[in-house]
Amino acid sequence: MREWGSGGAGEGAGRVTVATGEAGDPDWVKGLETSMGGIPVRFWVDGVFRYRAEQRRSADGLRSRLRAVWGRLLGEAAGEVQRGGGRVVVWAHNLGLGRNFPMAQTLMAACDGMGIPLVAHHHDWWFDQRWRRWPEIRASGFGTLGAAAGAVFPGSPWVRHAAINRADASILRRHAGVRSGWLPNLVEPGDGPSRAAVGRARAWLDEAVGERAPVWLLPCRLLRRKNVAEAWLLTRWLRPEAWLVTTGGPSSADERPYWARLEAASKAGGWRVRLGVLSARGNGHPSIPELLGASEAVLLTSLQEGFGLPYVEGTAAGRPLVARSLPNVAPDLRRFGFRFPHGYREILIDPELFDADSERVRQKRLFEAWRRRLPASCRGWAEVPALVTGEAEGGAVAFSRLTLTAQLEVLARPAEVSWEAAVRWNPFLEEWRRRAGKGRLAVGGWPETAGRWLGGRSYARRFWRLAKGRVREGKEEATGAALQGEFIRERLSREYLYPLLWDLDS
Repeated sequence: MREWGSGGAGEGAGRVTVATGEAGDPDWVKGLETSMGGIPVRFWVDGVFRYRAEQRRSADGLRSRLRAVWGRLLGEAAGEVQRGGGRVVVWAHNLGLGRNFPMAQTLMAACDGMGIPLVAHHHDWWFDQRWRRWPEIRASGFGTLGAAAGAVFPGSPWVRHAAINRADASILRRHAGVRSGWLPNLVEPGDGPSRAAVGRARAWLDEAVGERAPVWLLPCRLLRRKNVAEAWLLTRWLRPEAWLVTTGGPSSADERPYWARLEAASKAGGWRVRLGVLSARGNGHPSIPELLGASEAVLLTSLQEGFGLPYVEGTAAGRPLVARSLPNVAPDLRRFGFRFPHGYREILIDPELFDADSERVRQKRLFEAWRRRLPASCRGWAEVPALVTGEAEGGAVAFSRLTLTAQLEVLARPAEVSWEAAVRWNPFLEEWRRRAGKGRLAVGGWPETAGRWLGGRSYARRFWRLAKGRVREGKEEATGAALQGEFIRERLSREYLYPLLWDLDS
């Protein structure tokens, strides 16, 4: 939330209030305060802002408490601004993720009632392969898709929606009109870590893996959607002597089965893998930029991303990047001016490398169980994947479209065996392997054009244009159900369906 002075954005700014569910890391807080250039920052920490699953209050009790908090927090800000001139603007991070529907609903209602512009900056969506949360959402008092749409996409003219990629922004635009926008993440390369800091990070990695060897870094938490097994497959094919290192551990109890199976398989196979190295090695660890600088290459094998920070973070660190070209992210990156010499759409796998008959039966069972968890009104929208229907029989299958069980079957094969079977389906990998073996993977440079899209000034202009837009009633208001419905139909198409995301343990 920001309270602007009479000069508007960037001129006469009054104060920034950060409302959060838990106290931030002291180093992060200090960095934020330093970056504000003298603008005062205060923190409002209250447990009601935490995920709904982490709270014990009833849904009604939580709403009551939230209304009181918003009344005090927004009321104080509005009073101060009224006395000094200017306006209050609220920037809300990722309400569309749906981890606290009562918070989203009451915040939007409070801003609507007080006439305060709210920019809802959406990074992820609750309906984007996160259907296991549907019972939690219903228990919060949102028993239908229409009720959920009303919480995320209310018809208030004071609420504006911004997406971090153009694909989502185009859907918002069709329904929310001028109250929507495209607001990609703010990223500036900066000076980066010092050579000494990178050297210390390199020594730290040597200790973490137990030897001096190349490290290929997958900067992520251990989430199923990060498709970690594919990163290991590529590492062992392209640079067999390298260690695959992931930074974060599992972020929730839901992700622990995935982490446990990867960990067990890596230990049983003697793989050169270190999972969750930052969470496992205590305090005093290097920063992510330092680890990026100390690594030989960076990987990004995610099934889905809203923006994909590792694409630009790896480039900013001057590291080669081996990454999946996600259809909702790649066009934006091209527009920013980025070029990735080692980008790929899919890694195709010969069905001889896994038990194809068992995988087809497994996927059919998991898919039907997953579809039954969908709200009845949208089950018919779910398209059936090709492997389930038998359409893919006999041909190569994308590694990303396999269950974890089948992925681990592929990884259990000797690396040279799987390589020989796969290289004919993925001929581009042959040149990559040759270059990787000599430590000469290509590095994509930081384009001069990126600043006009991702720099701080550009971000401020886009944000302020959306925040201060004229309030227009009537046809400009979003029809929440239609907007959400278009998103859900798209996310239930084959392109977005991955067996890794159907169940906690596939």
